[in-house]
Amino acid sequence: MISKSSLTCESLIRKAAERIGGDSPRLDAELLLSHITGLSRTSFRAWPERLITPEQTESFERLVLDRITGRPIAHLLGHQEFWSLPLRVSSSTLIPRPDTECLVEQALTLDLPESANVLDLGTGTGAIALALASERPNWQVTACDVVEEAVELAKSNAREHGLPVQVFQSSWFASLPPGRFDLIVSNPPYIAADDHHLGEGDVRFEPTSALVAGQDGLDDLRLIVDQAPDWLNTGGWLLVEHGYDQANAVQALFRDRGFGAVESRKDYGNHKRMTLGQWPSKGVKEPQT
Repeated sequence: MISKSSLTCESLIRKAAERIGGDSPRLDAELLLSHITGLSRTSFRAWPERLITPEQTESFERLVLDRITGRPIAHLLGHQEFWSLPLRVSSSTLIPRPDTECLVEQALTLDLPESANVLDLGTGTGAIALALASERPNWQVTACDVVEEAVELAKSNAREHGLPVQVFQSSWFASLPPGRFDLIVSNPPYIAADDHHLGEGDVRFEPTSALVAGQDGLDDLRLIVDQAPDWLNTGGWLLVEHGYDQANAVQALFRDRGFGAVESRKDYGNHKRMTLGQWPSKGVKEPQT
């Protein structure tokens, strides 16, 4: 028989945290119990002796067991916050990472037209596109992803937040309707096929197609950098996220293609994880169409 003392929120959280382990076990336990009970994490701390029902305890235990196996918190909760927007997530897309908010921050610093046309390549949950649309209501934001489930998820998130982002199914630029953009932004796959991190942490439960890009991790970035000028207005920008050790290689791709004002910028961890460039570079003439 389960005693009442073992059904207090503090007891359940503490014991679950001990079993979950990892970097933030207490936070994980609180998030899971909040999901089950509908109570806030603050209330757990204000009333640690609050009793949780046996039925809720059983549901909580199932989630704790899933978390112990390594399943990501975002998958267990069904959502992840990005740029203060709670977004639905699924196993068909990457879980939005806090560091990718740096990409949004950099995009917002660029000198773009009042009604800029913006494209988010490989949108996944729609995180980047929706964050930009929430900050710049006059921008015309388009997003695409090759995975049908991701497209539907991004559309659902756009409806949920009332943001007018158009989402298409397309492998990068291949199936997009004709158009030109003032900004193309992307967080593409950039992990090398033999990277040991693929067998660690949350990425074990995320789609490999959204992570891996050839033997050196640059295959998709090469394609994006090569084809982006065909879709950019004169003076338009390309902004991409990449690996912490890929800045020099990505800058070279930009310069070789004819981009100007090329530079890499740092994420919250002080790593150069974003590179941007303006099309075309001074002295490089756009091909006549």
